[in-house]
Amino acid sequence: MTSTDLDRSHDPLRLSWVTSANLPNSDFPVQNLPFGVFRETGSGNAPRGCVAIGGHVLDVAAVSSLLGEVKPIADTLIATDLRPLMSLAPRAWTALRLALSDLLSAGNADHRRVERHLHASDGVEMFLPVRPGSFVDFFASIQHATNAGSIFRPTAPLLPNYKYVPVAYNGRASTIVVSGSPVSRPAGQTRVDGQEAPSFGPSQRLDFETELGVFIGGYSERGRPVTLREAWRHVFGFCLLNDWSARDIQAWEYQPLGPFLGKSFATTISPWVVTADALRPFRVRLRERPTGDPAPLPHLADDGDSACGAVDVMLETRLATTRMLKENAGSAVLGRTSTRELYWSVGQMVAHLTSNGCNIEAGDLFGSGTVSGDAEDALGSLLEITRAGKEPLQLPGGEQRTFLEDGDEIVITGRCARNGFAPIGFGRCAGRITASPAG
Repeated sequence: MTSTDLDRSHDPLRLSWVTSANLPNSDFPVQNLPFGVFRETGSGNAPRGCVAIGGHVLDVAAVSSLLGEVKPIADTLIATDLRPLMSLAPRAWTALRLALSDLLSAGNADHRRVERHLHASDGVEMFLPVRPGSFVDFFASIQHATNAGSIFRPTAPLLPNYKYVPVAYNGRASTIVVSGSPVSRPAGQTRVDGQEAPSFGPSQRLDFETELGVFIGGYSERGRPVTLREAWRHVFGFCLLNDWSARDIQAWEYQPLGPFLGKSFATTISPWVVTADALRPFRVRLRERPTGDPAPLPHLADDGDSACGAVDVMLETRLATTRMLKENAGSAVLGRTSTRELYWSVGQMVAHLTSNGCNIEAGDLFGSGTVSGDAEDALGSLLEITRAGKEPLQLPGGEQRTFLEDGDEIVITGRCARNGFAPIGFGRCAGRITASPAG
């Protein structure tokens, strides 16, 4: 990004009068201000929009009278989700974030009128930012595609279309849940090698997938593709995403039409949406294609997207078993990797999805697909880490895992850091496995 793409809200020296926002390890300094939906624990009030600042959330609609010209924009956050805000134009999102940054910055004379509308983060409950109208999960990491493909097709890991098409499937929006919600082990049909007919029962190969979520803003017209050059005008912001996967159910059903019940039972997202504006300092050049790879087709090619179409978010995934949680023994790191390594950009996802005339709507959710890197400690699923269960993962304390067991908790975190800018984070995307109701 160039300096003209940044404003005073990105100033690394800007501090907040909310002192917890100024701590070096804070996910939510004044340079971030992600949007979410909250209510005070036990209040029974309707949820409403907010931003995170340090260890607090700010009820935005309650302070809209202090925001001058952007008051009508701030008033959209009195709604029970972020769709009214996401429906507006990008200039409205930018204006609101900048006004909130000024309001929450050190030295603001109105801060005493704002303080009573701050709520401690541990005293609120968070909700889905929006119930997506549609959920599309992509397959944008070539490392993950190669790793997974090598397990099932050792001689031809990548299918011929991968380097031409941002492959995706339409997921199930109704089972998207917010961080902290329990995840019930799914049941379904599976068939093991040597078995003539499938059987029905709880999945024995339950997995996580570490992903970056993308919330779409605005609307496009059905029948009119969104060009790659204008795609980022439809990117409202980002969240963390765990697309839980039942690998045994998936393996039996996915041919010929792709993922279905092995994926549709649950997807967990973080409650905070880090805006595209906040991530401007962390946009980087798209991963260079290796020599010999085909160039993107014209609708997926743009010099601007190549120059800064990737986002550098470092994702970390941790596992805590029932024993670890009971003994307060911490958790084990499963992988660390950056989304800057994705083969396909967010813009290319938007452009390709709409290239056949499919429209997009405010609140739609994209998943990046599992994010894996080149190193052994940069893998985003147990399928890859354990080579489909053939190489069990050794955990601290003597436990091991091939796939997830009941009581296991997966926590994904994300953070952006770059010299010359304040680091920002995404909070947590957490889910714990409960036993299948099928027994």
